[in-house]
Amino acid sequence: MDTKRIVLLIIFSTSLLFLWDAWIKEQERLDKQAVTQQNGAVTGNAQPSHDAPPVPGETLVTSQAESDTSQIPVAGSPTESVTPRLLATGEQIRVVTDMVIAEIDTVGGDLRRLELLHHPSTESKDIPYALLQSQASRIYVAQSGLIGEGMPNHKTVYRPESDRRNYEMSTSEDEIVIRLLAPDLDGVQVVKTYTFRRNSYVIDVGFEVENLGASTVRPFAYFQMLRDNNPPSGTTMMIPTYLGAAIYTEEEKFQKIHFSDLDKSKADYPANADNGWIAMLEHYFLSAWLPPQQTPREFFAKRQSDELYTAGVITPIGAIEPGQVVRSAVPLYAGPQEQDKLAELAPGLELTVDYGWLTVIAVPLFWLLSFYYSWVGNWGVAIILLTMTVKFLFFPLSAAGYRSMARLRLVTPKLQRIQEQYKGDRQRMHQAMMDFYKVEKINPMGGCLPILVQIPVFIALFWTLLAAVELRYAPFALWITDLSTPDPYYILPVFMGISMFIQTKLNPTPTDPIQAKVMQIMPLAFSIFFFFFPAGLVLYSLVNNVLSIAQQWQITRMYGSPAAATTAAAAPAKTSEPVEAPEPAAAPTPAKAKASDSAATDSKAGEKRTRGKKRG
Repeated sequence: MDTKRIVLLIIFSTSLLFLWDAWIKEQERLDKQAVTQQNGAVTGNAQPSHDAPPVPGETLVTSQAESDTSQIPVAGSPTESVTPRLLATGEQIRVVTDMVIAEIDTVGGDLRRLELLHHPSTESKDIPYALLQSQASRIYVAQSGLIGEGMPNHKTVYRPESDRRNYEMSTSEDEIVIRLLAPDLDGVQVVKTYTFRRNSYVIDVGFEVENLGASTVRPFAYFQMLRDNNPPSGTTMMIPTYLGAAIYTEEEKFQKIHFSDLDKSKADYPANADNGWIAMLEHYFLSAWLPPQQTPREFFAKRQSDELYTAGVITPIGAIEPGQVVRSAVPLYAGPQEQDKLAELAPGLELTVDYGWLTVIAVPLFWLLSFYYSWVGNWGVAIILLTMTVKFLFFPLSAAGYRSMARLRLVTPKLQRIQEQYKGDRQRMHQAMMDFYKVEKINPMGGCLPILVQIPVFIALFWTLLAAVELRYAPFALWITDLSTPDPYYILPVFMGISMFIQTKLNPTPTDPIQAKVMQIMPLAFSIFFFFFPAGLVLYSLVNNVLSIAQQWQITRMYGSPAAATTAAAAPAKTSEPVEAPEPAAAPTPAKAKASDSAATDSKAGEKRTRGKKRG
C-alpha cells in the first residue's frame, strides 16, 4: 500500500512541476512581449527583419531536368527589409461564403483575415472565430508568390480584375473566384486567383502565368503562413496545448516544428519530398498547405523576426514557352481540427489533432465518443457513456485492485502495531511486514498495479476530450453551456473534490503520518486545479470517481467490513488468525539448562510416586 501512495505522490509532484514550469514560461513570454512592445514604441516600431520571398534549394532546382537556373534567386542574395508588425495595406476584398468570411489585401494578394462562421470566438458566441488576422497585436496571414526575375511576390501590389470589392455566395452559387492582376513585367502576365467553394474550408490559391515574351521562363511558386507566437485568446497555462508548425511526409510521418527550435536554428524536418504538407497549429484549429501528391516540393520553416515565424512550401511551375499559359494551384485548408474530415483531405492531416504519444489509444476513444454523440445528440451525455464504457472494460482490473485495498484496510491496525513494535529497526520491521503479508496471503502491490495499467487509457481519454473541437460551445445541461470552458459556477469542481475526499476515506489509512496528511490535502489541491479545467474534463473525472466509489464501496463491504472479519475469525479451518512476528527466543544458558533438566527429573519422580500411592 505504501508503494501505491508513493506512485500517487510522484504523479502529484510531477503535475505540480509541470504547472510551475508552464507558469514560469508564461511569465517569461509576457515579460519578453512587454519589452518588445516598449522597444517598438520607442523606435517607432522600426524593427527590421528580412521578409524576402523564400529561395528554392539546389535539390528542388535540379529536379527540373531542363531548368535554366539563371533566373532563380540564390540563397544569401540581398533582400529588402520590412517591418512585419506593420504590414502594408491596400484595397480590401471581402468574400462571404456559407462557411467563412475572408478578407484579401491587394498588397501581396495576402489572405489577411479569415472568420469561421460556424465556430464562435472565445469572447462571444455571437462573433465568429477569427483564425487569420493582421493587426499590431496579432499576425497570422497566408501569403504566396512567385520566385524568379521580376516575378510578383507577397509584397507586390495587385489590381483586382473586377470592380467588385464585396462578394457573397448566393444560394445558386457553388464557388466564388477572385482574380488579382500583377503588373506586367518583361512580357510575363501573372494572375493570382482565390477559389472559395460551398460547404468547404479549403481555398484554392493559384497562379495563372502567361508568357508574352520571347524567351522561356521557369518560375517557382511559394505558399507560406506568417504568424507570431502569441497563443489564441482563451488559452491558459493550466491547459498546455501545442502552438507551432507541423509537417508530414510519407517517409518521416508527422513531425512538429517548435518555434523554440527555429529560434535556435535547430529545427530538423524533411526539406524535399514528392508528397506531404506543412501547417500551422493552434488549439482546435489549423491552416495547412496541401500540394498535390507525387509532385516535387521543398518545405521550409524559419524565424522571420522576434516572435514572428513562417512555414511553407515551394513548388515548381515548370517551363513556360513564349505564348504559353500555365496554371498552378495549391489548396489551403484553414479551419477546425475535425478529425474525420481532415483524413479525407490529405494523408496524415488528422494527426494535427494533438493527442500526444497516446494517439493510438485516443483515436478509438474519440471514435467511440462520436458514436455515442450520434446516438444521444449531447456531448456531455456521450462523455458519461464513454467513461462508463471504459470503466466497464477495466472492471476486472479495478475489482482486483479494490479487493487488495479492502484486505489491506482490514489489517491496517495490525500493520501499525508491527511498525510500532519495530520502529527502531526498519530492516526488521520490513521483514516482519513481509512475513505478515505471506501469512495473510496479501500482495502489497495488488492495489497499485491494476491502477498503473489503466493510467495510459485515462490520460488518453483526458487528451481526447481536451483536443476535441466538437466540444467548443457544446452544451450539456442546466448551467453547463460550453464543455470546453471551465464551469462558470465551479459546481462540478466542488463535487469533484468531494468525490476525491470520499475515495480517500475508502482507501486504507497510510501507516506513515506524513503520507496520511498529504492524502488529506490532495482532494483540496486537485479541486483547485479542476477550477481551471474545461467542464467536459471535469465531468469525465467526476463520473469516473463516482463509479470508482460505488465499485470500491461494494468490494470493501464484501471483503473488508467488520462483519466479514468476525466471520473469518469464527472459521479457523478456512482462514488463519494474523499473528505478529514474535521476538526470536533467546538461547538458554548452561546453568538454566541444568536447572531445567533437574526440575524436569524431579517432576517425573513425583508423578511416579503419586501413581504408586493410587495403586496401593
